[in-house]
Amino acid sequence: MSSDWNTLWPVFTDSVGQTLWMVAVTMLCGGVLGLLLGVLLYTTRRGGLLPNAPLHTALNLVVNLVRPIPFIVFITAVGPLTLKVVGTTIGTAAATFPLVLAATFGISRIVEQNLVTIDPGVIEAARAMGAGPLRIITTLLVPEALGPLILGYTFVFVSVVDATAIAGAVGGGGLGNFAIAYGYQRFDWVVTWTAVLALVLLVQLAQFLGNRLARRALRS
Repeated sequence: MSSDWNTLWPVFTDSVGQTLWMVAVTMLCGGVLGLLLGVLLYTTRRGGLLPNAPLHTALNLVVNLVRPIPFIVFITAVGPLTLKVVGTTIGTAAATFPLVLAATFGISRIVEQNLVTIDPGVIEAARAMGAGPLRIITTLLVPEALGPLILGYTFVFVSVVDATAIAGAVGGGGLGNFAIAYGYQRFDWVVTWTAVLALVLLVQLAQFLGNRLARRALRS
């Protein structure tokens, strides 16, 4: 059975737009929140800029509890919270909310791990010169780890694209939903592989740009 692309093409372009919207919102919101949480994890650890053992232990526990949960389980587990915040558990907006939550916790650990690699001597030198915690974070820590952070965010981008496809399996829209509803369930492998190729191209473009930006940051 041949694919009716006169009918499928508008659905396909809408699905691409939904995937791009979910990824963009997730990387923007989850990226900022994850950066803040990761910096907080790093600065509140023992010997950090703002040591706070109870806060660090609590944050570390939450991150460790959330990160291992498979996204298809996580998106259903936070369904009641999604319903309260978004008003529905079906659709692109409803899928984006758990995507942001999952990305926030994933990015926070990547940020913390990259900041840990910074030479403590550099931080001590900045403190000896009278720099406060906020100034050290904004002018030393983040710029020093910028290259690895870009690579880390690129890795998360790829994971988010993968998660949007999973969200399509539970009515989240996007290319995942397109591949399942119009390809797999109708035994139309051309449609399925069209969605697969679109996802592969998106990931390859992001990986290429991420690698270039990271190289520039490391050379600067």
